[in-house]
Amino acid sequence: QVQLVESGGGLVQPGGSLRLSCAASGSIFSINVMGWYRQAPGKERELVATLISGGTTNYADSVKDRFTISRDNAKNTVYLQMNSLKPEDTAVYYCNLHIVPRGEFHAYDHWGQGTQVTVSS
Repeated sequence: QVQLVESGGGLVQPGGSLRLSCAASGSIFSINVMGWYRQAPGKERELVATLISGGTTNYADSVKDRFTISRDNAKNTVYLQMNSLKPEDTAVYYCNLHIVPRGEFHAYDHWGQGTQVTVSS
């Protein structure tokens, strides 16, 4: 059994910063892909950033040079540092991890519970 716990969302003024965290616990052998997605009201869920185990990162054009995805392997945690936040970044943010459980070879998709980020003056 694997659990994901997100934290770090909140209300911030335009131009401000927030750091989201997503910690995985349970029967984990490896985490191959870590990612962040977001969903604004009335819109589809969209990819924000991904980080694969080799270190390659990928960002949506709308967040490049403002957001940074990183991981702490020892803590099975992925972070999203968000700087220069804009009102259009307002959304519920979800982490997504591809986790290989102990004793298995196949990765399973896990989602966090979501954390609200609101950018407003």
